[in-house]
Parts: sequence; structure tokens; C-alpha cells
Amino acid sequence: MTAKRIVAAKRDHHLSDLSFLLVQALNGLASASSLFIIAAGLTIVFGVTRIVNFAHGSFYMLGAYFGVTLIPRLLDVSSSFPMFLAGVLAAALGVGLIGVAMELVLLRRIYKVPELFQLLATFGVVLAVQDLVLKIWGPLDILGPRAPGLRGAVDILGHRFPSYELFLIAMGPLVLGALWLLMHKTRFGVLVRAATQDREMVGALGVNQALLFTGALFLGAALAGLGGALQTPKLAANPHMDISVIAEAFVVTVVGGMGSVPGAFLAALLIAELQAFGILIFPKITLVLVFLLMALVLVVRPWGLMGRPEAGQARVVLPEGIVRLQRFGRAEHVAVAAAGVILLALPLVGDAYAIKVAIEVLAFALAAFSLNFLIGVGGIVSFGHAAYFGLGAYAAGLMVTRLGLPMEPALIAAPVIAGLGAALFGFFVVRLTGIYLAMLTLAFAQIVYAVAFQWVEVTGGDNGVVGVWPSRWAGGRTTYYYLALVVVAAAVVLLRRGIYAPFGYTLRAARDSAVRADAIGIDVRTHRWLAFTIAGAAAGLAGGLFAFSKGSIDPTLISIPMSVDFLVMTLLGGVQTVVGPLVGAAAFHSIRDLLMPLTDYWRLLLGLAIIAIVLAFPRGIVGGALLLRSRLGWDDAVARARARTPA
Repeated sequence: MTAKRIVAAKRDHHLSDLSFLLVQALNGLASASSLFIIAAGLTIVFGVTRIVNFAHGSFYMLGAYFGVTLIPRLLDVSSSFPMFLAGVLAAALGVGLIGVAMELVLLRRIYKVPELFQLLATFGVVLAVQDLVLKIWGPLDILGPRAPGLRGAVDILGHRFPSYELFLIAMGPLVLGALWLLMHKTRFGVLVRAATQDREMVGALGVNQALLFTGALFLGAALAGLGGALQTPKLAANPHMDISVIAEAFVVTVVGGMGSVPGAFLAALLIAELQAFGILIFPKITLVLVFLLMALVLVVRPWGLMGRPEAGQARVVLPEGIVRLQRFGRAEHVAVAAAGVILLALPLVGDAYAIKVAIEVLAFALAAFSLNFLIGVGGIVSFGHAAYFGLGAYAAGLMVTRLGLPMEPALIAAPVIAGLGAALFGFFVVRLTGIYLAMLTLAFAQIVYAVAFQWVEVTGGDNGVVGVWPSRWAGGRTTYYYLALVVVAAAVVLLRRGIYAPFGYTLRAARDSAVRADAIGIDVRTHRWLAFTIAGAAAGLAGGLFAFSKGSIDPTLISIPMSVDFLVMTLLGGVQTVVGPLVGAAAFHSIRDLLMPLTDYWRLLLGLAIIAIVLAFPRGIVGGALLLRSRLGWDDAVARARARTPA
């Protein structure tokens, strides 16, 4: 080969590499536009209402399904790009109206309850929408029609790039410009920006907050629907796309800064390009990269790239009276005794399936109780508590299957490994407050999930690990049930003693006013870190018990839905009570277990049940019972009776 040919070959190879990198960057820009459109709606809704809207992913999914339904009908009238665009906008408008309906029917009734219960209500909407989608459109994926005029590809330095991707790249800046005009040139936009900075002041100035909230929900839901409808030519609508997108939307919103639309745009660019090139450089850790970025940003700049420091202090729950440290009276002691008798007698009257469900309820009850130890006592809201449940399960399972150890040391290792993980993550978590603290716990949980999912050689990947069985003496289901009952009861008693001990009162002081607690000499950060570690260890113990009950482990034990389930159990029972999470875990798991065999649409019934409980008992089941008891004057009557009783 001559020198000229060698030089030409090297030049062509260099140009090919450059063109490939350019195409990869363009792919990242297309993903960034889609992410921004979705996350912008979530940013606006949170900025105005302070609601962490889990139903935002459902709006995105509905936008996709509306798109695959409306767009083909409009294209039958005229196969032109304006009709395609009209179908996309109609889908977005329809989803926006559903957002308005959710605000009017549900959220408007619960704006005054603790914000975590509003989150619980939106989770009920997620469950209901999933089954409604299955009922209306069926379980099969549906791909929408390709956009007229954008069905081909363009040549970019020798590489073919889809024309529709170029259209998506343009949509992001167009939506950003439209939102800028809306926020700066209209009264509604000015009020939205004002409410993002100081919602209470906007209300004090006489602004109709109800109308403002409705408008924000319409805009946020419409943007999510727009993002979903725009994906229909390239991504099939399916019943699981809501969960897959909500995590990334939260990451974009948090990294950019809660309430900052330009921040969401910048974060979407960073995250999409990181994903586009990360798969080339770090193919083994692609699932981790996004959440590593979120964790890094929150540790260095807790309020996000373009957020404001005061926005990071946004509360997730009301600080007053999260836990009522009220000693058990006669009625409570009778209830506890009755529950104990029922639990002890269950193997005598229940079949094998009932015992299996009871063991799972015990494990989930301990995990939920440990979560309430964080939320109710310490004011630390964790969206990623399943990380420690899963760490305990994997620690126990791998010790049995990989190292050949028996159940006993594996069960001891479960809380130790989970506690160490919680101590590591908690060191960074307790430095934050409010919604950013909650989102950092979610980031760490997703990092653990990604490791479990992609470290196939050790964890088995998505296949998980099988053969996690208890020792021979505990191999019988009844024997293992009593073992789980004793272990869970002991752990709950120890945690409850911690709640009523000086350590628990110190945590409550730091929760209610960190500044005052620090002024009287309390090391707030250390106490919160210890609480995070203890709660993680307890959740790990629950995970170990669950692993031996099920006989296998897989990454779903660390997934976002599992963390949400623990949060639902805690809130359902009553975050403002000590025993509420135990009741909530039993109620949630029992209701789900009862509904699943009855109908294929059990999520719809469960979601409606959760919404009904939130509306009827915004303090949870136990919290509502205590409130009813107080309003009926039973507490005063008991106090007077005790006062008349001679010593």
C-alpha cells in the first residue's frame, strides 16, 4: 500500500469515528428533548403544589396511548404532518384534562394533610391507571404510525440518522422557549414562578390558589402527555412505561433543581449525553451512571444545578406531631394481647398458604416499622428504603448459596451488611433536608439495584439467586413462622424502646427544630446518621427473613416499586403513630393478597382502596382511629377515670 493510500485510509477512519460520535451525540440530544418535556411538567407541579407526583409517569403513559389512538384516526383524514402534530397536541390536551380532574376530585380535598399522604394518593392513582390501561387497550404493545414527511433518514458524514429524531431534537428548545414566554409574559406564569419561590406569600396576597393549582396540574400533565405522544412513532405504548420513565424524570427534576425549568433542560442534556456515551465507555454500569450523577450533584450542590437554596428546604411532611408518643392504655394493651393470641394461633387454624402470607407480612411489617423510625421519629423521609431490605436479603442468600453457610450466621449477617450500607449512604444523606434528602435516598437505592441487576457473576442478574432455604430444623413452614414471629417481635420491641428512650426524644427534637436542638448541644447530624443506620439494619433483618421464606432473591427486592410499597404501608397505617406501620403492612399486603385471586384488575381496586383511605383517614388507619377517639372524648374520659381511682 502506498503512503497516500495509508494516509487516506487513516483520514477516512478518523472521519468515520467523528461521524459516529456526532450521531451518538445527536441521539443524546433527542433523548434529552424527550426527557426535558416530561420532567418540565413534574418540575412545574412540584414548584407550585409541593406534591411529589408519582402519577406523572401515568400521565406520560396515557399520552402515549392517546397518541396511538388519536393520531391514526386523524391521519386517515389527511396523511400530512400537520394532522400528525394535531393528534400529538390533542393527546397532550386530553392528558391535561385528566390532570385537572385528578386535582379537582382528589388533590384539592387533601391539600391540608401532610404532604406524604398526597404522595400516597398519587400512588393510588398510578395503580388504578395501570389496570384501566390494561382494560381499555389490552396488554400488548401498540406502536403508533410514523410521522408523515419524517419517515426517512438523513445522511450525516456517511451515517444515516432518522429524520424524526431531528424533529425531537428541535422540540426540546421549542418547548423551553414556549415555557419561558408563558412564565415571563403572562400573569399565570408570573404567579407560577412566585408560588415556586414562596407559595404562602402568594396566598397571602389574595391569589386564588385553587385555580393556580388546577392550572399547574393541567400544564404539568399536558407536558407529560406531550412527551408520551411524541414517542409513539419510535416507542410502543405499553402498560409498564409509567414506572420506567418516572425515575429518570425525578432525576432530571432533582439534578436541575426542583422548580427550575431551565435547570431541568440543562439536567436533561447532561443525563442524556451521559447515557449516550456512557454505554460506549462504561457498558457494565450504564444503569448506575445517571443515579451516580444525581448523588454527586446533591452531595456537592444540594439544591440542584439551577435551583435555589431555600427550595431545598421544602418540607415533605409537616413537622409537628409526626409521632404521638402516648403510652398504651387499657384498650391498647387489650388490642396488643388479642393480636398476639391471633398470631400465635394462626398456624393452628390456617393452611400452608395463610402461614406463607403471614411470614411475608411479618417481614414487611418490620421493614415498614423501621421506615417509620426514620420518618415519624427522625423526620427523615426515605424513598429508597428497599435498598437495605434487598441488601439484607442478598447478604443472607449469597452466604447460603455461594459460601455454603447455614441459615443462622446468614441471618446475623443480613442486618450487619444492610446496616453498613445504610451507614455509608447515610453519611451523605443526613447532610441534606426535605425533598432532596428523599431523592438522594432514591439515588442510592437505584445504585444498589443497578449493581444487583448488572453484576451477573455474583448476584445472578435479573435471574436472581435460588436455593435460599432455612436450616433443617426450621425447614417446616410452621417452625419458620414462629422463628420469624419471635425475631420480628424482638426487633420491633427494641426499636420501640429506642423511640421512647432519650435517643428517640433527641431525634424528635432535631426533627422539629434542628437549629434549637443544635443550640442546646445535640449533635443533630450524628443522631440522624445513627438512626439511619439502625433503620437500615432492621430493614436488612426483614430482608433476610423474607429471603429464607421465599427461597429466592432477585433485584425486584431493591426496586422503586418495593420502596414505594414500604412507604405506602407506613402511611396507610399512620405515620403519626408508633404501631401504625405494623397495621399498615398487614392491611396493604392482606388487601393485595385477597384481591389478586379475585380479579385480573386487582391494582385498580387496590388503588381505589388507597385513595378512599387517604380521603377518609388522611392520618392513616391507626391515626384516624386515634383522632376519632380523641374527638369522641374517650381520652378525657379515661383520664378522669384514672384520676378518680385511688392509688
